[in-house]
Amino acid sequence: MRLGSRNPESAATEWYRNKGYDFTITSSTAYDHKWVYGRNYFESISRVVDEMFSNYLSRPNVKQPILTQYCDGERVTCPNWLSQWGSKYLGDQNYSTIEILRYYYGSDMYINEAEEISGIPASWPRENLDIGSRGDKVRQMQEQLNRIAQVYTSIPRISADGIFGQATKQAVRRFQSIFGLPQTGVVDYATWYKISEIYVGVTRIAELY
Repeated sequence: MRLGSRNPESAATEWYRNKGYDFTITSSTAYDHKWVYGRNYFESISRVVDEMFSNYLSRPNVKQPILTQYCDGERVTCPNWLSQWGSKYLGDQNYSTIEILRYYYGSDMYINEAEEISGIPASWPRENLDIGSRGDKVRQMQEQLNRIAQVYTSIPRISADGIFGQATKQAVRRFQSIFGLPQTGVVDYATWYKISEIYVGVTRIAELY
């Protein structure tokens, strides 16, 4: 899925490669959206991006990525494209995300979640982990927290037994306080991937020595 390209031809027809470039999507904000490390951003937008990062659009029996395009729908109108203001008005009428997408792109459009994300040791279990949660996902998270605690020593060590108890909740809450997350003690989507990010970071640093 390429959501929001300002130049729809860039993904659909390799417009840039036809111009002699060795890439399909440019990094210029004149044409496409560009992420710039260190730039200011809205925390609310960051949370939405985190929640949607592993999602992609598909149609039955179609293997290639689905290109979605949009314009504002007021100053510029784009037939058969998703409209920024139009989707806002649909949201005001309690349309869900998939209902808005299908309004513009048809009833055979689906939202899927990637089973695996490159560079992440294990994908989110698709449900929050809290007191009473059990299983391999809890154990993976506990093991990663223990590894992180070797560097961030204020995080208490816990037993990696696959059972989410009070000790695990306290360790999660401390992790959240260090990395600027809501201190709920619950491993939600954002906390899971922040643990994964920091775990990968500390293990790679260790490999350098």
